[in-house]
Amino acid sequence: MQDRIKTSGTGPPPVLPEELPYLIELRQADDGDKVERVLARAFTVQLAHAIFKAAQDEHPERRITLRKGNRIIARSAS
Repeated sequence: MQDRIKTSGTGPPPVLPEELPYLIELRQADDGDKVERVLARAFTVQLAHAIFKAAQDEHPERRITLRKGNRIIARSAS
């Protein structure tokens, strides 16, 4: 059963994490084509870029990608 988020009835309904369009992904160290895990999701491209930069600082030797759907917006050099 899915937990429901209570709202005050004003404003738009909350967005579920899986509905956020931007994904910041940590790629596998031995195979950069495979996703090890999704580090974060974001609603706006500005927030996604900020998270991407923070992920690069946190994982300097790893490949990080920022994507929306099938389109890769940014990728780290590693």
